Amino acid sequence: MNKFPQTSADNEDVFDLGAYINVIKNAKWRIFSFAVVITLFTILITFTLLPQFKATATLLIESEQTKAVSFDEVYGLDSNQKEYYFTQFEVIKSDSIAREVITRLDIKSHPDFIGKPTLIDSLNDSLKEYLPFLNQQKLTLLSKEDKAEKEMLGLLVKFKEELSVSPIRGTQLVNISFNSSDPKLAADVANTVGQVYIDSQMQAKMGITQQASSWLNTRLSQLRIQLDESEKRLQAYREQQKLIDIEGIAGLATQELEQISNQLVNARAEQNNLQSINRVINEYGNNNIDLLGSMPEITSHKVVLDVKRELVLVERKLGELSEVYGPKHPRIISVKSELASVKANLRKQIKGLITGIEKELNRVTQTVAALETDLALIREQYQDITRKETKYNQLKREVETNRNIFNTFLSRSKETEVTSDFSSAIARFTDYAYPPNKPFKPNKKFMIIMAFVMSLFFAMMVSLVYDALNDTVKSKEDIEHKLAQRLLGYIPREKVGKDGVLPISSFFDVQYRRFAESVRTFRTSLLLTQLDREHKVIAITSSSPSEGKTTVAANLALSLAQMGKVLLIDADLRKPSIAKRFDIPGFQSGLSNLIIGTETIEQCIHVDETSGVNIMPCGQIPSNPLELISNERFSQLLDSLKEQYDHIIIDTPPTQAVSDALVVSRFVDSVIYVIKSDVTRVKLIKAGLERLFDAKAHIAGVVLNQVDVRNSSDQAAYGLYDYYDYSQKPEQLGT
Repeated sequence: MNKFPQTSADNEDVFDLGAYINVIKNAKWRIFSFAVVITLFTILITFTLLPQFKATATLLIESEQTKAVSFDEVYGLDSNQKEYYFTQFEVIKSDSIAREVITRLDIKSHPDFIGKPTLIDSLNDSLKEYLPFLNQQKLTLLSKEDKAEKEMLGLLVKFKEELSVSPIRGTQLVNISFNSSDPKLAADVANTVGQVYIDSQMQAKMGITQQASSWLNTRLSQLRIQLDESEKRLQAYREQQKLIDIEGIAGLATQELEQISNQLVNARAEQNNLQSINRVINEYGNNNIDLLGSMPEITSHKVVLDVKRELVLVERKLGELSEVYGPKHPRIISVKSELASVKANLRKQIKGLITGIEKELNRVTQTVAALETDLALIREQYQDITRKETKYNQLKREVETNRNIFNTFLSRSKETEVTSDFSSAIARFTDYAYPPNKPFKPNKKFMIIMAFVMSLFFAMMVSLVYDALNDTVKSKEDIEHKLAQRLLGYIPREKVGKDGVLPISSFFDVQYRRFAESVRTFRTSLLLTQLDREHKVIAITSSSPSEGKTTVAANLALSLAQMGKVLLIDADLRKPSIAKRFDIPGFQSGLSNLIIGTETIEQCIHVDETSGVNIMPCGQIPSNPLELISNERFSQLLDSLKEQYDHIIIDTPPTQAVSDALVVSRFVDSVIYVIKSDVTRVKLIKAGLERLFDAKAHIAGVVLNQVDVRNSSDQAAYGLYDYYDYSQKPEQLGT
């Protein structure tokens, strides 16, 4: 079970600005001292720095250069694109430009570029001189050219560190700046970089133009040969095939093919019609005149129609005469004879039509066969003509292509020959660089101010981080929030002697009045918080050694002695210190002798004459202190001593070192836990308190020992003002 309940501070991340301010206030002198040291160091450095001058030249990079004729494609650069300007900026910063400038101005002899040995180089040379075995690598012999190149590479690095090329946004202008301790050199370099860039671009363009002209001339001779060969092939094919007008021949063949195709279609249609009529005739029979005469193809014929019309007239005439005359009347007989003649003529015409249909079918069939033969022949001739036309067009197209390419190259070749010795500048100066009058760096005032501000800020951050990572107890809030315990009092840190121990007489020494008042405040708080229970026997313990529990126990006994009879018992049977503090001889009998039973109470108690406190030292150090304290006689001894004294203070060993304090806690009324301020870790304290809780000890509260009051913002809480009169002003109190 957790003996330390979480408080609101554990459950919520609360931003406490006051706490941060207190941390900074507590470390203000360390923070300020650090800032002052860094600032002084910065001042020393700034005065050793050489002033640097910056000269700037401005170039205008032309978007379109003046040309005698237009042939931009030869150069492969589109000046309307953003990449064009970015490319020019990088060219200005290139190594080739830098090398030319270094050579022209003989920069390697300038003091800024003469290598100065650093402290590390000097140390390395000294070590190699006195300790030759450290330099076991074989020296490589460099040629003169290699040495010059190595030197140039070093100059390039230094040169480009000081050179800056910055385009002006939204314009075609670019600033070329150079930094140097020599203002004249800064101006010369900026101007020379711009001039070398302009010259190199003009030379590059002229070289490209001449190279393009040479290439065009070479290519032109090859294209001329290709054109001649293609023309010869075309002419040879035309003569071989005896072609005069291939387009006209193809047109006539197409027209003839179309005409025969149309005739064949018409003939086939007529043939199909005659074949259908012939099938009906064959079905009816050639002698069945009546059925054949009813066929639409027969009845619709003009001859048949005329005969039928004549037959109708004769029949009508016979009908009219039959009404007037008898059958044997001559006119009747004559008309009947005429009717028979007309019918015979009709049969004759029908038979003639049938015979004509058969003949016409034979003729049309022969015509279709002839047209099909002619069509196949014309198609074969047409395909031959189209093959020749395709081959002819291929050769002709090759000639035209070669001629177009040849004409294009011929035109470009003439242009490049005319303009090979002409090239305009790609850029020009709008402002030349001049030697500056004032250095642009270092800005000593700014550096000093920034060094002070940044070091101040850094020191504050370090203080805050250290405080955040510092898992120790320093204040009342830490005790209440981190440990969930009551704070009984603060014991301030005081100067100690050479042995590192605060003298017992300090409680009565006016020089330690603040310490004495803190002890009295602690005593009062202890008594007031324990009014509701018996509070005679009090054990004093801590987490680990050197936290001041013995000092707290002794001084608590001294303060309580002013109010009643007090006994101080040294129950630390492993490393006792009470006897030494009160100048009691080491052979003096004490607690261990009393428990064993070799001595009486009167023989084991020493009375301090100054304070009147009764002291029971450890006595002889036993070999088994834990078993000795666990003895029932120890509990009986305390019960008997309660009747003789108003308060009994027991100094016990630390809880994390041994278990003696846990055993003693069962026989006492309450336990006071001593914590060394800003030293003991919270985890260690919680472990000690946890062990006491498990032993069912009553913890009266916590005493925060060795508090650095000077660095605290809550001096009143430590009892600092308790000793002084309220009429005194705070500035009169001192530290």
